[in-house]
Amino acid sequence: MKIVPKSAFTRRLGAMLPVLLLCFMLAGVGARAASLPGLKNVHRLLFLGDSITYAGLYVNDIHAYVVSQDPDSPVVFLNLGLSSETVSGLTEPGHAGGKFPRPDLHERLARILAQTKPDLVLACYGMNDGIYQPLDGARFQKFREGMNWLHEQVLHSGAKIIHLTPPTYDPLAGHATPFADGTDYNTVLNHYAAWLLDQRTNHWEVIDLHFPMNQFLARERKSDPTYPLTKDGIHPGPLGHWLMAREILVHLGAPAAVGSAESVDQALPAGLHSTDFLKTVTECDTVLRNAWLTKTKVTRPGVKPGLPLPEAEAKAAQLSATIRSLARLPTTP
Repeated sequence: MKIVPKSAFTRRLGAMLPVLLLCFMLAGVGARAASLPGLKNVHRLLFLGDSITYAGLYVNDIHAYVVSQDPDSPVVFLNLGLSSETVSGLTEPGHAGGKFPRPDLHERLARILAQTKPDLVLACYGMNDGIYQPLDGARFQKFREGMNWLHEQVLHSGAKIIHLTPPTYDPLAGHATPFADGTDYNTVLNHYAAWLLDQRTNHWEVIDLHFPMNQFLARERKSDPTYPLTKDGIHPGPLGHWLMAREILVHLGAPAAVGSAESVDQALPAGLHSTDFLKTVTECDTVLRNAWLTKTKVTRPGVKPGLPLPEAEAKAAQLSATIRSLARLPTTP
C-alpha cells in the first residue's frame, strides 16, 4: 500500500486542532445550555454551612448560572448558612470574645428541614469544626459523627444531600499560627476533606472544593508567593467563591468548559454582563436568606433580622421576575 505524505496544510491543521478545540470550548461557556441534569426534579434547593455559605457569593453564582441557562427553571434557592456554625457541636474557649459559643447545627436542623421542605441539600462544613487547632482524634470524631447525623437526618426528611468538602484555609493570611510540628490548619482540613471523599464508597454524593482550591492557590503562588485568595485565611473573596461554584456546577451537569471559566461573568451569556442581573440575583437570595433565618428562629446573636416570610417571598417573586426577564435577553455573539 502506498503511503501518501501529509501535506503542509494537513500538518498545520493537525497542530492547530488542540487550540481550535480549546477556543471552541471557551466560546461555548457563555452560550445557553440545557437545564442541569443534577437539578432534575429539584424545586427547593437548600444550602447549609457556616459564614462562607452565609456570605453566599457561591450560592449567588450558581443561582445566576442556572437561570441564565434556563429562565424557566423552577428551582428556588434557599441559603440558610450561619456564621461560625459547626456540625460537630464544638466551640473554643473565648469564642467571639467570650460573648457566645459557636452555633451548633444540631440545634436548628429539624426546624429548617420541617419548614423549608427541600428536595436537595448542599452542605458545606468543616472549616470551623477543627476549631483552628492541630488535628485531634476526639475533635475529628465529633466532626465525623456530626456529618453522619446530618446525612441521616436529611435523608430521613425525604430530601437528597450532597456534601461539599471545606474550602481551603490559607495559613499565609490566616490568624491561626503554625502548629508546633510545623504544619498548619489547612493540613487539618485536608484530613476532614479526605474523609468526606472516602464516604463516596458508602454511596454519599460528595463534591470536592478543598483540593481543587489547594491546587489553584499553589499554582498561583508559584508566580506570586503572596497571591491572596482570602483576606483572613478563612473567607474567600469573589474569585474563591467562583472556584467553589464552578466545581458544584460541573458536578451538577454544566458543560466541562464552565470548569475552566475564570469568573462567573465568563460563564454567563455575554448579553447579561452590562445588566444588573447578578446584582438582582444577590438581592433576591439575601432577602430570602434573612427571612428564612428569622422564620426558623436562629439563635446566634448578631444575625440581621429578615422580613416576615410572606413579605420576603413576595419581594423575592418580583426580583425573580426581573431576573428571568433579563435572562431572556438575546445573547451577544
